[in-house]
Amino acid sequence: MSSLLYDAQGPRAKRRNVLFTAVFVAALAALVWWVYTSLDDKGQLEWSLWKPFFTGTEAWSTYIWPGLQNTLKAAALAMVIALPLGAVLGIARLSDHVWIRVPASVVVEFFRAIPVLVLMIFGVALYAKYTNISSDDRPLYAVVTGLVLYNAAVLAEIVRAGILALPKGQSEAAVAIGLRKNQVMRLVLLPQSVTAMLPAIVSQLVVIVKDTALGGAVLTFPELLSSANTMIGYYGNTIASFTVVAVIFIAVNFSLTSFASWLEGRLRRGKKSTGAVLGADAVAELAAPGDHEDLQKAN
Repeated sequence: MSSLLYDAQGPRAKRRNVLFTAVFVAALAALVWWVYTSLDDKGQLEWSLWKPFFTGTEAWSTYIWPGLQNTLKAAALAMVIALPLGAVLGIARLSDHVWIRVPASVVVEFFRAIPVLVLMIFGVALYAKYTNISSDDRPLYAVVTGLVLYNAAVLAEIVRAGILALPKGQSEAAVAIGLRKNQVMRLVLLPQSVTAMLPAIVSQLVVIVKDTALGGAVLTFPELLSSANTMIGYYGNTIASFTVVAVIFIAVNFSLTSFASWLEGRLRRGKKSTGAVLGADAVAELAAPGDHEDLQKAN
């Protein structure tokens, strides 16, 4: 049976695919076995190295939980600030006014071109020289500043691309019924583009969570990965500690993407047409106040 996308496989193609699958599974099993034997030969799978994570709460309460709290705190602050800032910059880049569009484009291109780690280092120096922020809080401020500046620039491009991807007829139809430019953007373009932009936005939020580790590696910010390094020095279980931290990062990011997938599906279901037709009064309420009388006369 054929479809519009591909032709059905014949007997030879099916046998070939089965062979490729068997070879891949065998190679994967060999790789897993090699990793297991290598770790076992070096004593990395001994119960004493994994015991702190399963038989007590000291490792979790002293190292992992405080580090995870700092990671989530920095990521949450960066998300809350970067999302609206990126939306404003993205919309500003679409402005018809040169004095708005050009400065927004310069800001976006500038901060998007600088590595986030450099922005964090500049943030530490800036806060140390020109503010009274204590040395204990300075790494958090620097991490959040770097994440906000870089990711707001990236999110601005996501917002701009999402809006431009909509059919031009959407804005033309909105203008035809009397909506102003800000109403077209707020009531027509943004609500439709959010669903399309959501996967890219969530991917960038995952990047924010992971990039908090840069603060721990360079700025002594006590996030999850930095706490794991301290824990390794105490327990001497490098592989076990990094494995636990990796699983935690995977769980956090998977939860974030799962929530986004649920939200995207809900938004798509909510935007399905109900078949309702707007009357003249409803259209007049959306139109500019000065156009209300003209719409009534036209009807």
